[in-house]
Amino acid sequence: MSPPAPRPTSARRPLHVLFDLDGTLADTAPDLGGAANDLLAELGHAPLPQERYRPECSKGARGMLAVALGLTPEDAGYESLRLRYLAFYAARLDRDTQLFPEVRGLLAKLDALRITWGIVTNKPMLYTRPVTQALGLATHAGCIVGGDSAARPKPAPDPLLLACELLKVAPEDCWYVGDDRRDMEAGRAAGMRVAAASWGYIGADTDPRHWNADALLHQPTDLLPLLNARHAD
Repeated sequence: MSPPAPRPTSARRPLHVLFDLDGTLADTAPDLGGAANDLLAELGHAPLPQERYRPECSKGARGMLAVALGLTPEDAGYESLRLRYLAFYAARLDRDTQLFPEVRGLLAKLDALRITWGIVTNKPMLYTRPVTQALGLATHAGCIVGGDSAARPKPAPDPLLLACELLKVAPEDCWYVGDDRRDMEAGRAAGMRVAAASWGYIGADTDPRHWNADALLHQPTDLLPLLNARHAD
């Protein structure tokens, strides 16, 4: 494993914030899990409780198929079932998805402070665009980068570096906030400060304190004191 990136020291510009989408800004679990249950119904199986799906939602279709059917990408028939799952998900992208509590207020505060923010997710843009539009995020975000926007998805730093190019900001002047270890790995590889969002899809057997994050956030507004401290530098 490569050593952690050095802590940024620049105070030349205002701070910028990049967010993961699923499990950080938006609670997409009801529709991700709902699509899995739609697939189960088509296959003649009973639905599973939503709480079974939540810890795996950050893994997308792979996580949902693992929970619903115990499948891995190496299993026979996996790809056809993955495509069927994605068809069900596309049909209900924003049916029950909503922002986590305090997120809208946090983003409004960032706008008021003129702090540029954007979204970097591993969700393909085919699904990211309509979800962010339905949630009212698309018109306010400085950039939206999907899992297929760069050469490599997270945990590679490519999507975060692309976001910085789009925003015309330096990585060392950014925070990246996410709810998965790979978010921390991607942000640190890009040279950013990283914050773990504990309100997301972190399972009971996972401790984000072991993710080498610069901060552990228990609610979205926990980010504000970090920004205020930086602006006071």
